[in-house]
Amino acid sequence: MHFLRKLLFPIVPIYYAITWIRNRFYDKGWFASKSYDFPVICVGNLSVGGTGKTPMIEYLIGLLKTTHKVATLSRGYKRATSGFYIADAQATAASIGDEPFQFYSKFKDITVAVDADRQHGIAELKSRVHPDVILLDDAFQHRKVKAGFNIMLSTFDNLYIDDIVLPTGDLREPRRGANRADVIVVTKCPDTLSKGVKEDIKRRLKLQDNQELFFSHIAYSETLYSDAETLVLSEVSAPFTLVTGIANPSPLVAYLEIQQMQFEHLNFKDHHEFSSKELHQLNQKSLIITTEKDYMRLQGNIQAPMFYLPIEVVIDHPEKFDKLITDFVART
Repeated sequence: MHFLRKLLFPIVPIYYAITWIRNRFYDKGWFASKSYDFPVICVGNLSVGGTGKTPMIEYLIGLLKTTHKVATLSRGYKRATSGFYIADAQATAASIGDEPFQFYSKFKDITVAVDADRQHGIAELKSRVHPDVILLDDAFQHRKVKAGFNIMLSTFDNLYIDDIVLPTGDLREPRRGANRADVIVVTKCPDTLSKGVKEDIKRRLKLQDNQELFFSHIAYSETLYSDAETLVLSEVSAPFTLVTGIANPSPLVAYLEIQQMQFEHLNFKDHHEFSSKELHQLNQKSLIITTEKDYMRLQGNIQAPMFYLPIEVVIDHPEKFDKLITDFVART
């Protein structure tokens, strides 16, 4: 696949030109982009693949839900339904998508909705639910909507400034698209990151005067969860099967290896739809540990003991980050 992407390099200038022109038309107002007089916060990235959007949305939910009526709006990737859909008791990962179903399962006091047309989804949420703030999941390239506050994520080991656009690179649009962000968060950093490394990254990113930069890392729970029980991760002594269907499982694999866990890793592509044969094979396993997102898709189909390991994002200078968010919501 890597070799094939190199062969497709001649297409890179074409893709670059198309996306550059599209953004230019929106920037100049030649393509319409709708603004809102209530708080709309977008979390997204420039690249394909996992940069940590889901835990960031969950961080924002946790920050705002006790003082505001919060709604999330996602595309609902690979869902079986279409159009606007508000999660309810009948919702599943198949009907709304695995990430939205994760939001719905964890946060019962917010509204979770999906709509590929974010502008239409926002209008439906305002007319039906009247939320105080709407969190847009993975909508940085959805230029028909002009969010009041944009949070752009980029992973520490694959910064957008070191990448090029599709199909050879991973960028959905040229690097200059980062200029639309109010906040840039470098995600999945090592737990300890020196001040010198942070300053070097900040220098290389060449932020605009109005932009703020933060760094974050992943914190793993000490407890494994299932629908019926919990386990303490450090007390799992028997070998198990790690099942992942996410964009980048490397940090999780590295973490479990550091814990000196014994496991086989079954790695599937992001948002993988498990076949009957694959589910049968998984049901032969003695113990399965998976990600929270994968658990949302697998539950109900696995009879073998299965647990998920929750994660959360830890942001450096959280007081400053939180204040940027709450101040935006308060003044909008």
